[in-house]
Formats: sequence, C-alpha cells, structure tokens
Amino acid sequence: MTYLTATTALPDPVDQPEFYNGVLAKRALAWIVDVALITGFTIVAGILTLTLAFFLWPVAFIAIGALYRIGTLASGSATWGMRLMGIELRGPSGDRFDGMQSMLHVLGYYASMSFVLPALASIAAMFVTGRRQGLTDLVLGSAAINRPS
Repeated sequence: MTYLTATTALPDPVDQPEFYNGVLAKRALAWIVDVALITGFTIVAGILTLTLAFFLWPVAFIAIGALYRIGTLASGSATWGMRLMGIELRGPSGDRFDGMQSMLHVLGYYASMSFVLPALASIAAMFVTGRRQGLTDLVLGSAAINRPS
C-alpha cells in the first residue's frame, strides 16, 4: 500500500529547527505591527479623501490592507511587520513569494479571518504543526521561517 506524502523544499522542523524557533511569537508581533500600519494608512486615506474613507472605514481598511499585504509580500516575501521581526514566507519550493502566491495567501488570510471558526482553527494549527503553519499556509504549502542570514 502506498501513501501520498507531501513533498516540500521547506526546511524540516526536526532537522533544522532554527528556521522555526520563535516564529509563532514573531508572527503575532508582526501582525500587530501590520494592523497598526494599515490603520495609519487608512487614517491618512480618510484625510486625503476628505473623510470619505472614514465613512467607508471597513471597505477602506480591507482594501488598503489587501494592497499593503500583497505589495509587501510580492516584493520581499514579508510584510513590513514580518521584516521587522526577521521572518519571511516561503512557498513549497522553498522560494520567496511571487505576485500570485502573495495574492493567494492574502485571499486565504481574509477568507479565514472573515469567520470565527476558521480564524481560531488557523491559530490552533500554528500551535500544533511543526512548521507553525496556519490554514492558508497548509493549503498553499507555505510556511513562515526565520529569515536566513
């Protein structure tokens, strides 16, 4: 009997634990930094649009957040918060994210964060998987790792 096994070029958490040490806490801190930056950008957008973005806050916040996340992930495989924390996302091939992977990751993030159970399941998955992968990471085969020096 044969079993399908997922093959990936990501570092193995058992053989190379240094790539995953502290990643969970760093992801949480990076998320806080990113939300603060997106909030600031949305406030600036509210001022520049003569308060229109304030009236449409949820739409503006989601749109600006998506543009920020896709843009930063596509350009450096990490948001500014992730860069500050010294982590980056890698695809199943072990390469940095390209534009399509960035867009898919952000779409998966917003899909899981739109509902309580998937959001909690994603957080729980980060605690129990060896590579500290959330639901979107598990679907895409990606993982956050400590930035190689």
